[in-house]
Amino acid sequence: MYSQNDLYKISDTLTNITNAIASVINVDVTIVDEKLNRIAGTGKYLDNIGEKLNDNCLFAYALKQNESFIIENPREHEACKNCTHKGVCREWAQVCCPIKINRDTIGIIGLIAFNKEQKEIISSNKMNLLEFLNHMADLIASKLDENRKKEEITLMASELEILLNSMNTGVISTGQNGEIKRCNIIANEMFELNKIKNIKEIIKNKFSNKKSPISNKEFVYKYKNKNYRAFYSVKPIIIENEVTGYIFTFTKMKEILKVVNDLSSPTQMTFFSDIIGESINIKDVKRYAKKISKSNSTVLITGESGTGKELFARSIHFESERADKPFIAINCTAIPENLIETELFGYEEGAFTGAKKSGKLGKFELAHKGTIFLDEIGDMPLHLQTKLLRVLQESVIERVGGNSVIPVDVRVIAATNKLLEQKVKYKEFREDLYYRLNVIPLKIPPLRERLDDITILVDNFLEKFNKRLNRNINKVSNNVIELFRQYHWPGNIRELENVIEYAVNMCVTDIINIGDLPRNIREQEYENIKENTSSIMTIKELEKIEIKKALDRYGRDNKGIEKSARVLGIGRATIYRKIKSYNI
Repeated sequence: MYSQNDLYKISDTLTNITNAIASVINVDVTIVDEKLNRIAGTGKYLDNIGEKLNDNCLFAYALKQNESFIIENPREHEACKNCTHKGVCREWAQVCCPIKINRDTIGIIGLIAFNKEQKEIISSNKMNLLEFLNHMADLIASKLDENRKKEEITLMASELEILLNSMNTGVISTGQNGEIKRCNIIANEMFELNKIKNIKEIIKNKFSNKKSPISNKEFVYKYKNKNYRAFYSVKPIIIENEVTGYIFTFTKMKEILKVVNDLSSPTQMTFFSDIIGESINIKDVKRYAKKISKSNSTVLITGESGTGKELFARSIHFESERADKPFIAINCTAIPENLIETELFGYEEGAFTGAKKSGKLGKFELAHKGTIFLDEIGDMPLHLQTKLLRVLQESVIERVGGNSVIPVDVRVIAATNKLLEQKVKYKEFREDLYYRLNVIPLKIPPLRERLDDITILVDNFLEKFNKRLNRNINKVSNNVIELFRQYHWPGNIRELENVIEYAVNMCVTDIINIGDLPRNIREQEYENIKENTSSIMTIKELEKIEIKKALDRYGRDNKGIEKSARVLGIGRATIYRKIKSYNI
């Protein structure tokens, strides 16, 4: 939709048109918009540009008529009937022609005679003047349309420029032979293009006259005496089946890594406050670990299986200055030996049969600027220990099948439940690597050395599995807690978590009792009895233990007691009597 603003935008053109008409025809010319604002004028109207005409004027009538006409009898014509200036009007004749775009009238162009000679000019050339004025109106309309399209093109160009410059990708357009024509800000920052004339100075690969696109080709370029790695893609510009140029897009390696890490890295952040425990031992370890998190030195975490070594590794990372960078975890025992090298260091295109055409980034590259956690480091093959040692010493990696080194900035946190000193002694682990890893040692205590945390851990796991399994178990009995404190916990906290999950599944009351525990935990009670008893037990003592065991399993309400009686093979009255007799 066009408006008076559009006419104002071409006011210079309108002035030129009105002046040209006036000089040729020798009559005054004026142009008003659809709001009756005078946009341009000559002669007597020159000083009135910008004024607003009244709603009863001749131009208001012309806007309503929406067609061209000539008035040879001003003040007497129907158009002048309601004009407030009729009594002082000095016009001898007038020609009005609407300015239309898409059937919408957006203004009027008028010729006005102020004397007899000018009236004669109009009267003697009516048809020619109307046709001429219609051509002038069409010229104005086309100029408006041209100006609107120019504005749209300018706007589109600005939007496109903003879009290209807001991308994290460099974009360069070239001619058929690679001569650089245009680029966005990122491309200029990557290559300093004011010093480069042809794309071939950046990319050595052949691309000329190729009609098929090229995608994600890795290359190395030099900028300010440093080598950088990036990926490029090419799409040819084809017009009438001829390649007239190319569009190149460039992505920095760090942007690729950022996207991969955002997609592959866990989003859950872990902090030392998330590690459950209030015992002196665990508090001391958390305090020490928090202190070393501020460093960039390599950490070796030791501890039995299930003690929470990865939790500590994550907390160290997320409370370090690398917290906003990737945390990549890899278990050295979970990956087959023939694959772990490519997982850690990646591989180049064609490195081996079945290798991806584009090659593959390794975990060290993915962890660039962040932290890599190497769990079960004691099981890493010896030949890879050499490559890992080079990473720690020189901060570079080399992909499988590659012949160039890639710099990486990665903090290494390793963990093991093995005694690396023994593995070093038996030549199963490189001594130099051990010392490189053991810069900052961190030992996580087993659960049996932090028994004061049993209750808080149990409560936490109970709440967790109540929600997950849609149960409403209130607590764990004191007998169970006491048994937990006596148990050795070879699987540590992970084993305790599994035991609580099992018990929540097995429990039929609102309290977890010994009978709800896994068999290996229940048998611990009898082992304790054996250890603490040097004499042979009486039948009554054994009977008391079995009744107590049944009650712990099925509950001490009426329903649980009746079920216990059935399992024990005694009557209901008998079990009630024995409960009272044994003071159970």
